[in-house]
Amino acid sequence: MRLLQPNPGFELTYNDVFMVPNLSAVPSRLDVDLTTTDGIGTSLPVVVSNMTAVAGKRMAETVARRGGLTVLPQDIPLDVVASVVDYVKSRHTVYETPITLSPHQTIADALALIHKRAHGAVVVVDEAGGPVGVFEEADAAGVDRFTQLHVVANREVLTLPDGTDATRGFEALAAARQHLALVANEDGRLVGVLTRKGALRSTIYRPAVDAHGRLLTAVAVGINGDVDGKAKALREMGVDVLVIDTAHGHQERTLRAVESARAAAPGAPIVAGNVVTVEATRQLIDAGADIVKVGVGPGAMCTTRMMTGVGRPQFTAVVECAEAARDAGGHIWADGGIRFPRDVALALAGGAANVMFGSWLAGTFESAADTQRDPDGRLYKESFGMASHRAVKHRYRDEAALQLARRELFQEGISTSRMYLAPERPGVEDIIDQIVAGVRSACTYAGAGDLAAFAEQAVVGVQSQAGYAEGLPNGTSW
Repeated sequence: MRLLQPNPGFELTYNDVFMVPNLSAVPSRLDVDLTTTDGIGTSLPVVVSNMTAVAGKRMAETVARRGGLTVLPQDIPLDVVASVVDYVKSRHTVYETPITLSPHQTIADALALIHKRAHGAVVVVDEAGGPVGVFEEADAAGVDRFTQLHVVANREVLTLPDGTDATRGFEALAAARQHLALVANEDGRLVGVLTRKGALRSTIYRPAVDAHGRLLTAVAVGINGDVDGKAKALREMGVDVLVIDTAHGHQERTLRAVESARAAAPGAPIVAGNVVTVEATRQLIDAGADIVKVGVGPGAMCTTRMMTGVGRPQFTAVVECAEAARDAGGHIWADGGIRFPRDVALALAGGAANVMFGSWLAGTFESAADTQRDPDGRLYKESFGMASHRAVKHRYRDEAALQLARRELFQEGISTSRMYLAPERPGVEDIIDQIVAGVRSACTYAGAGDLAAFAEQAVVGVQSQAGYAEGLPNGTSW
């Protein structure tokens, strides 16, 4: 990256900077390769933060299917982590996971589950696992909630054979003028569902998979307790990426935790953070980290800067830490402060190999929190920061009452926030589409065919608040 003008002498956020276009020989957005430069196997620069209300098995499966990675929170017991990892690894790389109920379960049962998946359907299956119909929310109109599903399920559903690829699936759905098809094996058992939009996405995106073709997983590990034992156990479960995670990553305990994890899992990609300085980045890489998480205080659920005054404007932190990591043979992930696709592009231009997302994805079907409705009927989910009172109480729930009460006095995050599902983008894949469209286009403006070239060729300038405001769209009349 090159700055358009000399260093302004003050620290920069994403809002403070812009990118100017270069001469480009890239024919199309679709010709841009978004494979990340950190070598972990992701084909999109999208990493879901290890927030309890956001990162769960549905998010992990869906994001990996599109090429990204989800980091499961450190607070999950190991036996639960093992079941989630097994689940994600067993998911199909093209077909979506169905929600299934028996014919004698009710509309109320179906409505309680239907918003857990973006495809918006409950498949009614018989005792042998064969599909007998599909229920969608519109089927509940004017019908008693205790009505059994076999009464209202649509039986006129397109069914495709297992092995149908994305292109043939899309063509079949388009020809039948259907938005959803069931996929069944030779025995008639349900394998998955395929939507027209999902099939289209599978022709564009490449899933993030391990050496065995299974979806990638990542898990966060705290810096306290048996770090090496947990790291070893996670690798034995098949976890692909270990993330040594703490709010203040530049401390001796973090360095020791990285060293322990590296010794216990010598072949694992290890991510560590969070930090915002050159010195901290170098020390974490020297301790054994391959990737450093950069960002203190820019997250939407984080109150660290307002509580403590500690942190650093994110764009400057990314640029300086990325250069330090590159010199030390490592990479960085930009963690926090992302509000728009432009911010993702600027983080990548600044040298980040991947970009982390938390609150932006909290209001989606796939986030871990339960879907609720407000009095106006709008769908929302509750989110909270990982240093909030709510998170601290959960993380240390097994401690003695006095010790827990002492910990609860100190918090640096929002304990509850309503994250509404946007009607135009209610699923995480809808947001990924938006992010990818912006980043691909930014690469073509820079004349870059991949992310490595983008970070090298991008030309960035500094702007005033008026310059930023000038770029904002106007959604209403003048």
